[in-house]
Amino acid sequence: MEKQSGIERFMIWRLKHINDRHYILILCVIIGILAAIAAVVLKTSVHYLEQWVRNIPGQRMGNLFLFVFPIIGILITVFYVRKFVKDDISHGVSKILYAISRNKGVMKLHNTYSSIVACIFTGGFGGSVGMEAPIVSTGAAIGSNVAQAARFGFKRTNLLIGCGAAAAIAAIFKAPIAGLIFAMEVLKLDLTMTSIIPLLIATVVGAIFSTIFLGEQIEFYFALKDPLTYGHIPFYILLGVVTGMVSIYFTWMNSRVESRIKKVKDPYKRVLIGGSVLGLLIFLFPPLFGEGYFTMRSLLSGYPEELLHGSLFFRVVDETGLLFIGFLLLVLFFKAIATSLTTGAGGIGGVFAPSLFMGGITGFISSRMVNFFTQVKLSEYNFTLVGMAGLIAGVIHAPLTAIFLIAEITGGYELFIPLILVSSISYLTVIYFQPHSLYTRKLAQKGQLITHHKDKAVLTLLNVENVLETNFKKVYPNQTLGELVKVIAKSNRNIFPVTNRHGEFLGLVALDDVREVMFDRSKYDSLKVRNFMIQPKVVVQMGDSMDQVMKKFKDTGLWNLPVVKEGKYQGFISRSNVFNIYRKMLIEFSEE
Repeated sequence: MEKQSGIERFMIWRLKHINDRHYILILCVIIGILAAIAAVVLKTSVHYLEQWVRNIPGQRMGNLFLFVFPIIGILITVFYVRKFVKDDISHGVSKILYAISRNKGVMKLHNTYSSIVACIFTGGFGGSVGMEAPIVSTGAAIGSNVAQAARFGFKRTNLLIGCGAAAAIAAIFKAPIAGLIFAMEVLKLDLTMTSIIPLLIATVVGAIFSTIFLGEQIEFYFALKDPLTYGHIPFYILLGVVTGMVSIYFTWMNSRVESRIKKVKDPYKRVLIGGSVLGLLIFLFPPLFGEGYFTMRSLLSGYPEELLHGSLFFRVVDETGLLFIGFLLLVLFFKAIATSLTTGAGGIGGVFAPSLFMGGITGFISSRMVNFFTQVKLSEYNFTLVGMAGLIAGVIHAPLTAIFLIAEITGGYELFIPLILVSSISYLTVIYFQPHSLYTRKLAQKGQLITHHKDKAVLTLLNVENVLETNFKKVYPNQTLGELVKVIAKSNRNIFPVTNRHGEFLGLVALDDVREVMFDRSKYDSLKVRNFMIQPKVVVQMGDSMDQVMKKFKDTGLWNLPVVKEGKYQGFISRSNVFNIYRKMLIEFSEE
């Protein structure tokens, strides 16, 4: 008798002693702890590395250090990814959505650590990105690999992916509610009583363990110095529109800059070009260095003049004048470019922190300009905080996440009404022009984005290979009618693919087209298969998505479509078979 492995013995023991519901809850606790550890490692490493870079002993060259170090960080990141990871780990949240949409929730084992290592170098050396996407990707990969080890199916794997991602958000921001809502709003997990409890447990565990290691202080200390004035509501509405437009600019600029710089094929040449431009921007505008949390704390604490420290404009710009607003507008404009250059050149990081950065500056500029040109006195602190929510809502298309994230990381619950107003209006402004977020845009363009309706989501789990039927009898164009009749007699199909001797698809013969002459023996030798062969309206490629297949069925009105791979015949797809398999998967997918 073959000896059982340790995992097999554990699985047998588990089935006997722990039911599925309790087993999932235990795994959620484990995932929450691992995600919190990952968040602590990343956050602490980036913090201390950035502090070292900012305070190099004997530094006397001013901003020249800020010019050089981002290039070094991206160069180390690219070397590490190419030589050790040997896989694309950029755009972490998009990779999660791709895994759910097209890969049955499977994420590679290296994703549980590779993004963290790469982000430490990119962010620690001053790359203008955030840590959130890498840590979310890491948490999701932890959940995916735990699910694979537990041999779970697609539905439970997705749940644990969501738990890992939510726990990561909860851990890095110490914001469990925001983590839960992120899983619901960005990853589009179905929230039922079966799924919400594991998500809550994972986020709470992640937040608790993060607090144990990082302390109880919130990310941005915010004291409500100015109470909410309801007469200022129209200005918050206007801020919602403005943050929406800035979100559109950020998304557009990100796409444009990344596509341009990635035209440089040599990865190290790309680092040199992108890193040099990034270094120049940081040299001129030091607030672009790193995540930008220092800038956000300065604005929320009432010390905006700190943004000028180390800048070439320090001696010529007055913090109270119009030149300071101009300086901030330039910082706002170039932040989108700096972030895109960092990721486009090969750095690893996310858009959460840049969105918070740009949102805070947008809110501050908006209130400062109203105060400067009118008699109205808006709270610059309040508008800075609420602007952060507006950019998060607009860039990642997640207004609820924005509302609760900002409230939790700042303690600014007193501003719930303007947070709701600005986040909602920003989101509505953005989706009017851009139906897909920064995370989903490229996936949607490739047809790889899971739709967020349960029935259509099931369709994305199917592929051509799942529904391919191969029990069709092949015929050749030079065969006689007599030979064709013999093939028909042995087949229970009414369609016959025509190929050459190399298997290349040439066309098909329909039984209805042969029926009138198939019993006329006098024509058995004179007529050939090519006399009955027709060309189908469309063919299906093996790499087509099921969305594309169903569109072809709809456009042609046919019930059977031939499938080819590099021109060679593979089989047929029938509409009825697709529907039958789809119904079975929908029942399985919907089971609680």
